[in-house]
Amino acid sequence: MRYISTRGNAPVLAFEEAMLAGLARDGGLYLPESIPRMDAGEIAALAGQSYEETAFQVMRPFIGDSFTDDEFRSIVVRAYRDFRHGARAPLTQLGPGHFLLELFHGPTLAFKDFAMQFIGHLFQATLDRRGERVTIIGATSGDTGSAAIDAFRGLEAVNVFILFPHGRVSEVQRRQMTVHTEENVHALALHGDFDDCQARVKDMFNDFAFRDGVRLAAVNSINWARILAQVVYYFTSAVALGAPHRAIDFTVPTGNFGDIFAGWIAKRMGLPVGRLVIATNQNDILHRTLATGDHVRLGVRPSVSPSMDIQVSSNFERALYFAYGGNTDAVARDMEALATDGGFKVSQGALEALRDAFSSGRADEAETIETIAGQYRATGEVLCPHTAVGVKVAEECLGPNPMVTLATAHPAKFPDVVESAVGHHPPLPPHMANLNSRPERVTEVSNDLSTLKELIWRRIAK
Repeated sequence: MRYISTRGNAPVLAFEEAMLAGLARDGGLYLPESIPRMDAGEIAALAGQSYEETAFQVMRPFIGDSFTDDEFRSIVVRAYRDFRHGARAPLTQLGPGHFLLELFHGPTLAFKDFAMQFIGHLFQATLDRRGERVTIIGATSGDTGSAAIDAFRGLEAVNVFILFPHGRVSEVQRRQMTVHTEENVHALALHGDFDDCQARVKDMFNDFAFRDGVRLAAVNSINWARILAQVVYYFTSAVALGAPHRAIDFTVPTGNFGDIFAGWIAKRMGLPVGRLVIATNQNDILHRTLATGDHVRLGVRPSVSPSMDIQVSSNFERALYFAYGGNTDAVARDMEALATDGGFKVSQGALEALRDAFSSGRADEAETIETIAGQYRATGEVLCPHTAVGVKVAEECLGPNPMVTLATAHPAKFPDVVESAVGHHPPLPPHMANLNSRPERVTEVSNDLSTLKELIWRRIAK
């Protein structure tokens, strides 16, 4: 299995090298040269299997010879051993034909744990074998950072720097990044929004002297291994609801497009996915793009669902690559226009391909709060605000197929918003009960590339 860049001017890599590289050297994102398929019999055989066994079967074809079967199976088992539900990603029913896929039973209470715990063990196995060190730099709108820190804290071969937008994540999200005492962990509160954090990370990767000097590695959703891990729970949930004998629809609250793109990969692998519905908050660039064909940044507006406060959806580039039929020049042109002009118009043919692949909807602030309140009254379920965005959009898209809405985070990560909707404070799970009393370690930084690079050099030189 070989991996190619969406922009066509980077070295073709094996899985392990693509995983360590993260961002391609031409600024593009890595994708598999071809997408393996599973037939109906292979999918049916997943029924009744553990989450770990399904993960092994679904992901193994993408790994190539980077790991033996025994090595890879061991990595998968270790990745999910600290999840606090035996099913790892259980389903619960909201109403007729509508199900929640609970993705918040991992160590940091968010769906990012599924990918980050997996990639953490991949990195550890690879670096141990090679005797190498790396510097991980990531940007987060809230949940990726805490998941990355939990996965990599204390590892001798890794330094972890996470940039998050100062004042624009929930207190629980912030503390999950700032209370750790391990010396290899560095939480950086950047004065700007998430798009600024993401842009500075990409700037550092595109500075090849700096990138090579500190041995940069990426664990944001630009890393293909992150997408791959998220493909698995589409299979487990769909099979539990009757696949491959019937199609399943999915609604995905999304900002950076990685989670829903994983669903598209699952469909390309042969899983009978019906509709893939993009659910956005008021920062609705993805919804507007499907509606109009204009992919234009309008600026980030802070919301009650802060992990979706994004206007530069990195993984949309991967979807564009396929929508343009693999035309890397077209992808590179559009990405350059997004960076320099603030947007671009998707060609008619590519727009039709995107509309064939995805539907979309949005929820504003009032609708998000009302959905949390309404679901609590009707079902007793307490939703996080991001999940509420998904549920609101999903309810508008229900059809003959079962609908699965991805529940992306535990409501206790957003206590103030949830309390305003349901009237009580959602408690943290027992293993995080002392989070609010632990001292924080955080560095405020300006939105300046030179300052960031100097800080990173200084920290890793200690």
